[in-house]
Amino acid sequence: MEKGKVLSLNISDRTGVVKHPVDAAEVTPGGVKEDAHFGLSDIKEVSLLADESVDKMRAHGLTLKAGAFAENITTSGVDLKSLPVGTRLSIGDSLHEVSQIGKECHQGCSIKQQTGTCVMPTEGIFTKVIQGGTIRPGDEITVLAE
Repeated sequence: MEKGKVLSLNISDRTGVVKHPVDAAEVTPGGVKEDAHFGLSDIKEVSLLADESVDKMRAHGLTLKAGAFAENITTSGVDLKSLPVGTRLSIGDSLHEVSQIGKECHQGCSIKQQTGTCVMPTEGIFTKVIQGGTIRPGDEITVLAE
């Protein structure tokens, strides 16, 4: 079983902006409570991006903090981009199912404008919340099954 950890939980009060880290977040079907994207999609409820992917962008000389790609959960130790749709993840005391790999980068993406590339469209993933719970930095992520 592949395991990793939560490095950061990130929320924003409106869409289309960088998210900021929080000490804990409650997830339920619908997404991350307190986040601007809560309830907006039944497929893309929670977004995850591996810090290893962010490192690829840092190699372009950018200083990037957790939430820079508007991801809800910044992870470490799990190769998110390789997980097929349908894979289940235990994150803290919540249960998620991978519902989408990647997304279209929006037109105003400052990271893509600076570097000509962006990792979120190909390496970020989205999950549906199967069982809600509270997630905190340091919580374990376990890849369960497809």
